[in-house]
Amino acid sequence: MTSFTLPHELHGDGAHKVFAVHGWFADRSAYAGVLPDLDRTEFTYALVDLRGYGGAKQAVGAYTTAEAALDLVELADRLGWERFSVVGHSMGGAVGQRLLAAAPHRLRRLVGVSPVPASGLALPPEQWELFADAAHKPENRRTIIDLTTGGRRPDAWLDRMVTRSLAVSDQKAFRAWLDSWAGEDFHTRVEGSPVPALAVTGALDPALSADLVHRTWMTWYPRAELRELPSTGHYAMDETPLELIRVIEDFLRADHSDEGEQA
Repeated sequence: MTSFTLPHELHGDGAHKVFAVHGWFADRSAYAGVLPDLDRTEFTYALVDLRGYGGAKQAVGAYTTAEAALDLVELADRLGWERFSVVGHSMGGAVGQRLLAAAPHRLRRLVGVSPVPASGLALPPEQWELFADAAHKPENRRTIIDLTTGGRRPDAWLDRMVTRSLAVSDQKAFRAWLDSWAGEDFHTRVEGSPVPALAVTGALDPALSADLVHRTWMTWYPRAELRELPSTGHYAMDETPLELIRVIEDFLRADHSDEGEQA
């Protein structure tokens, strides 16, 4: 793996540093819906583009969650962030857990929004074909987005999500990322971690559901929490941004009370 500086943008100037990592279908623009209402006084958010996406669309690499975690550690060093939290959506949730494995002493809090578990995601053959072919079939991307939002979102929104996904991702990288986030099991490297870990799921998402989180995330992390948003599917940043911000920032703020108890 070669050294690489992830393209990123900073929002806020707060003392609590937070990485925001996108999922399989988008680059950092995945967080556009929440940007206007983030607390920029208490937090500094760094939105990143993983290799194969956005500003890193042409970047070469292995396109794995392990590589991405090391990229984030390097970026933290460049930014002068000794300790930080991470928010990761879907595939980005797996990246966040890899970051926990790579730099456990530096992570303050871990948040997964519809997170892929550290054990990977076993897909039946027909689903695997649907996901694998999504690299070159826009209609597959649309089907996946529609299914994971409960079939309740407008056609125009689904079309916009697909258009964005195609524009910001490299086709070969997109396909390679699937093998990593779905196929790799590293949960024994994070199991038992004392880092506070919040999973936020959407009740309309049948894939990365609260039930799956109960069987994975909640059994691995002694300080795990789960919040299910009732009107949300897989894309909480777009579907219910204000509810998502409140849940995440309340959780991140609790880190201050933890530090006070340890003092």
